[in-house]
Amino acid sequence: MRVTGGMSALGWGRGAVGIGRVLRSSSRPRSAAEEETIGGLWGPRRSSSASPCEQDRRKDWSHAELLEVLEARVRQLQAESVSEVTMKQVEMSQLPKGRGRWAEKLDQERQKLQKRQQHLKVQLQERSQKLAIRLQPWTLRIEPRLLSGQLASCLQPAAHRASESPWEERLNQVLREAPRRRSSEKRAQSKPNPAVEAQVLSQQQKLQAFFECCLATGHLPLAHHVLVSHHGRPQKQKLLTLAMYNTVMLGWARKGSFKELVYVFFMVKDAGLTPDLLSYMATLQCMGRLDQDARTIKRCLEQMAQDGLQLQQLFTALALSEEERAALLRAVVKAEPAFSPPPQTPPQVNTSTLLREIYAQDGPVSYPKLHLPLKTLQNFFQKQLHVELTSSVHVESVEKVQGLTKENIQARKTLKTLRVQWEAALLRLLQETKASLAQEAHKGRPTLYPFLCLLSEQELVRMLLQALYALPAQGESLITLAYDLGLRTFNRHVVQQKWLSNQVEELKQRYTRYLQLLASDTQVAVPYLPRQYWEALGAPEAPPQRPWPLPVVLQLGKQLAEVLVQAVQMPRNLAAPQGACRLIPVLYHVYSFRSFRQIGILKPHPAFTQLLAAAAETTLTFEATDVPMLCPPLPWTSPHAGAFLLSPTKLMRSVEGTMQHQHLLERCPPAELHGALDALTQLGNCAWRVNGCILDLVLELFRAKGCARLGVPPPPSEAPRPPEGVLPPGTPPAYKAEVRRELARCLKVAREMHSLRIDALYRLSLAQHLRECTFWLPHNMDFRGRTYPCPPHFNHLGSDLARALLEFAEGRTLGPHGLDWLKIHLVNLTGLKKRDSLRARLAFANEVMDDILDSADQPMTGRKWWMEADEPWQTLACCMEVARAVRTPDPTAYVSHLPVHQDGSCNGLQHYAALGKDSMGAASVNLMPSDLPQDVYSEVAAKVEVFRRQDATKGIRVAQVLEGFISRKVVKQTVMTVVYGVTRYGGRLQIEKRLRELSSFPQEFVWEASHYLVRQVFSSLQEMFSGTRAIQHWLTESARLISHTGSAVEWVTPLGIPIIQPYHHDSKFVVRGGLQSITCISSADSNQKGLTFVSVHDCFWTHAADVPVMNQVCREQFIRLHSQPILQDLSKFLMNRFCLSPSATSKLSDRILVTKLQETLQSVPETGAFDLEQVKNSMYFFS
Repeated sequence: MRVTGGMSALGWGRGAVGIGRVLRSSSRPRSAAEEETIGGLWGPRRSSSASPCEQDRRKDWSHAELLEVLEARVRQLQAESVSEVTMKQVEMSQLPKGRGRWAEKLDQERQKLQKRQQHLKVQLQERSQKLAIRLQPWTLRIEPRLLSGQLASCLQPAAHRASESPWEERLNQVLREAPRRRSSEKRAQSKPNPAVEAQVLSQQQKLQAFFECCLATGHLPLAHHVLVSHHGRPQKQKLLTLAMYNTVMLGWARKGSFKELVYVFFMVKDAGLTPDLLSYMATLQCMGRLDQDARTIKRCLEQMAQDGLQLQQLFTALALSEEERAALLRAVVKAEPAFSPPPQTPPQVNTSTLLREIYAQDGPVSYPKLHLPLKTLQNFFQKQLHVELTSSVHVESVEKVQGLTKENIQARKTLKTLRVQWEAALLRLLQETKASLAQEAHKGRPTLYPFLCLLSEQELVRMLLQALYALPAQGESLITLAYDLGLRTFNRHVVQQKWLSNQVEELKQRYTRYLQLLASDTQVAVPYLPRQYWEALGAPEAPPQRPWPLPVVLQLGKQLAEVLVQAVQMPRNLAAPQGACRLIPVLYHVYSFRSFRQIGILKPHPAFTQLLAAAAETTLTFEATDVPMLCPPLPWTSPHAGAFLLSPTKLMRSVEGTMQHQHLLERCPPAELHGALDALTQLGNCAWRVNGCILDLVLELFRAKGCARLGVPPPPSEAPRPPEGVLPPGTPPAYKAEVRRELARCLKVAREMHSLRIDALYRLSLAQHLRECTFWLPHNMDFRGRTYPCPPHFNHLGSDLARALLEFAEGRTLGPHGLDWLKIHLVNLTGLKKRDSLRARLAFANEVMDDILDSADQPMTGRKWWMEADEPWQTLACCMEVARAVRTPDPTAYVSHLPVHQDGSCNGLQHYAALGKDSMGAASVNLMPSDLPQDVYSEVAAKVEVFRRQDATKGIRVAQVLEGFISRKVVKQTVMTVVYGVTRYGGRLQIEKRLRELSSFPQEFVWEASHYLVRQVFSSLQEMFSGTRAIQHWLTESARLISHTGSAVEWVTPLGIPIIQPYHHDSKFVVRGGLQSITCISSADSNQKGLTFVSVHDCFWTHAADVPVMNQVCREQFIRLHSQPILQDLSKFLMNRFCLSPSATSKLSDRILVTKLQETLQSVPETGAFDLEQVKNSMYFFS
């Protein structure tokens, strides 16, 4: 690589030259000697600043290289000065005596450097010897040290035994032995310490993950060695679980290593554990591979039966690969020739009354086809498979540089050169780190060594540099970066394992057959839902890999982050000659306060940030799971399987570190999850495309100076400038404080603008990247059952701009009423006619048709009517769709792709009113038929105004100040969130924010006024929704009492989804060492009847022609849902779960608490007389 002078060093830090001047400086080509020094000079450092010894060493090497250059120059000058007549060759070792002081000084300097170089060589040799010693293979222990003398006597050397098969005999002996009583069982039970239990659990999770990772990376002997080391120490043995022994045993079984497997079986009995199904399966599988004696196999089966385990369970209760199943069956048949595996059990059927029609067995279930043929879908699958195998997607940024300057070109060359050096430095440090961790593991300690072997070192280096380039200028918390790096490692490992284990080929075959169900030009013999059809194609070859626990993810990610900090360095000064400038770290670890908590942050050096900005790279890199899919997602079939083709995805997203949700899902009978799995699959099967017309207009604004009013973030150049200059001596303290506040405000605004700009950059770049594509958005859900798209940056959730960029890939003709619904939808988006009837809204759309057409034709130069709407970009997209439709000769035949929305009328209160059969509340939220839509927010505002007037006449000052300021907007957020449990404190903050937005409101009364208004809002809701507030009080009191018992609140939705409340006291664990220690702490289904359907919580989308059908379905399913005894069922569930009769040994206070909880749960609030059938005729229920 040729390196130019301008790239030789980067001038950063105090006194550094500016990047623009340095990058624009003239350059000259370097010699080969200079080029060779670059990689050697910028090696890795283990700390953020070099030690004095390291500085001297670096100086010596740089001087030596400088002398080599000078010697070459001496030869050149001497050759030029010799006369042609008296020309002779001059050697540097024979310089003439009269050569001058500079040559003598050169000799002296050379002699000194030769001595120092010899000293350095000795040091390097010593370091190499030490490293070689560390890398020497350690002796791994195989035979365990047993604590039971009786069991130990069974492990006498084989030479002392006459048996022809000593290890089979030993297995027979250990099978007969009863498990040794564990020391923990001998101690009297004491009250558990949550902190100690959390730390023990964290250590056990790390150990289990270590053993599993050793198996995945081919380090089974190391796993056995660590297991033996822990087993031989009583204190360490307490951490070992049966699952850990089984993991190592299964590893030996797959290798057919019977001797080592027997050793593990001995340790299981010695630890006081009883073998389970997996233990016996591993043993039998190993004997099946080795064709062992039938008597030993029969003895194993007999012992399994004595332990209460059934033979059939080996084939029905465990996830086995075909190879494991065959080896297991070979062993069983040898002992019992008449045995045959039990037939596959028929799939379980969901029995929910809400889903009876969908899962009824009296007829086939038809599933709507996609609009694409089989060949096209197969090509889409190949593209998505390529994306996931490469693990990342490179996208061109829409913020392109208009013409590259010399500064841009020079910065890119510098960055390229630095990247080469960083790759080499990271590679060396990773190798050193792995060697050190391997040494620790060989001492019997579980380390991160096998985790660092999951991916190649080159892959880890690429991943680390990708994370480095993605760091924001203000830095990222260490725990966030660590989690991200650890999770990326796991995801890439899972994809790699599927590739290496031939699962990709199996996936290709199954997915091709699965597409027969979805493609527009194919038919299947028996109609199925996607999940049912996928399951009918056969069980997968290998069970999905379990995700790593959070402590492991954080520990691995933290180790990788430390490698990145230590290895990645850059020269301090760009303008300095090569080698003459000190290296500085690119990343710094600092502490900062966020939300009153001190957190560690990894922050890039400003020099690196400026270099990236100057380089203006045009490529953005995303993880494969952060980008929409290019083919239909896999159907969800379990909590572990679904969505992306290869990349693992969670069915239920949750606060990181909380595993209760995952445990609940795993314990839940599979059939009970079918409703949720099929709903998520349906949402993910909706095909999308980019609205190119809207994208072009947004990009035009984005590449200019943005437009905050339209939701297009301006560039950083538009951020407010902080005060400049130095305050003169004698400046008053008050003025200094004001300047500091202004500086803090400017920095805060600049950071917020940068965050919004980056968010928009990602969204728009992905939209441009997918501009000509059809794509899909796989979905999962949160702990409440709310659905979300998995790709975070580009989806239909979010702002008005985000929604306007998307439209359905499949179009539908408008039909007789589709155009009317398009117009009504347009008026709804403007927010101008919220209190008017649908007929009035349609008439209004016809009145303003000129403005609609003008907006469609001249969005940026016309009257700009669309810009005044509540949702301007969606309004513009609808204007364009209406314009195209009305200009079509036959509007009923126009093919529309625009989603039309139907919003619930304060949907949370709608559900509460239906639960309590509250007639007054039902009327306020449009559950009852009416000629005009009811607006609960305006009604609450009006009732609050009545209270205010009464108080104002009594002379209450705050009520008088609020005259003219109580509006729908001020109370809306509080009314909307009160059903989700917002407190008076939270409601006060919401109202305070709205009041501060009113420029004419006297700001000195904001605090007092917000206190007053939140009381009045709650009082108004109490009057208007008496049944609702009674139910909410019952739920709140029940949850409070349950939490006082020390349990987290659990319930099951009407669809059968198990839910656990994540708001509880966290158990802490600590990842110690290194940079810092880390301490962590709508559920209804609808039968879509073949229409295109997606949802944004309580806002449902479909084609304009299908709005009447969707409205009918929504109403029918709402009535069906609330016709169930939901409150009574909930009461029964909570009683069974939390009100079991307390034991006589329980404390009196505990028995009183349980009794009170039982009384509360039995006091289910009485319901009113509202007739749910009226919802069918309510036009504005969803509108």
